[in-house]
Amino acid sequence: AISARVTYLSAPDSIQGALASGLLGGGSRFLGVTEDSANFLHDALASVDTLPSDPAGWDTLATEVVTRTRGEGRFVPGLGHPVHKVTDPRTPVLFDLARSNGVFGPHLSLFEAIGRVHPAILGRALPLNGAGVCGAVLADIDIPLGIARGVALLARCAGLLGHLAEEMSDPIAMEMYLNIDRNADYQPPATED
Repeated sequence: AISARVTYLSAPDSIQGALASGLLGGGSRFLGVTEDSANFLHDALASVDTLPSDPAGWDTLATEVVTRTRGEGRFVPGLGHPVHKVTDPRTPVLFDLARSNGVFGPHLSLFEAIGRVHPAILGRALPLNGAGVCGAVLADIDIPLGIARGVALLARCAGLLGHLAEEMSDPIAMEMYLNIDRNADYQPPATED
C-alpha cells in the first residue's frame, strides 16, 4: 500500500503503475503465506494413509504435524499475525463461509485442529491468520497450488485500489515520503585505508 501510494504521488496519471507497484511487493512475507499454507497442509495430508473422521483424530494429526515442524526448526505457515494478536477477525468468517458453501475439507480441518493444539506444543497461543485460512480453502477447492499466491494477488489488487481511492481524496503519500526523507541517515560505505 505504501509503494502504491507513493507511486501514485509520483505518477498520478498512471493508476496502473501504482497498482503494479503495490502488487510487486507481494512475496514470501506479504501474500506468500496463502501459498505456503496451502503447500504445507497439502504436504502434511499427503503423508497420511487415512484421513481422520472426527475432531479428536484431527487433533492427533495436527499434534504430530506441529511437533514435527517445530522439531525441524520451521514455523507453521498461517499461525500468528503482526496486528491481530488473539484472533484474526477474518478467520471465523472464512471458516463459516467454507462450511455454509460445502467446501470445508481436509485442509481446513487440519488447519482448524492446528489452531486447537499448537499452544500446548509451542507454549503460546497464536491466531490462525486469514491468509493461512485462504490457503487451506484454496487447497480444499482444488485450486492448483502453484497459483494460490496469484489468487491472493487478486484480493490485494482490490485492497490497493481502495488505498488509491483514499489517496485521491485524502492524500498521505507526500507526508510518508517526507517523513522517510527527513529521517534517512545516509552513511557512506567505509573505505579501506
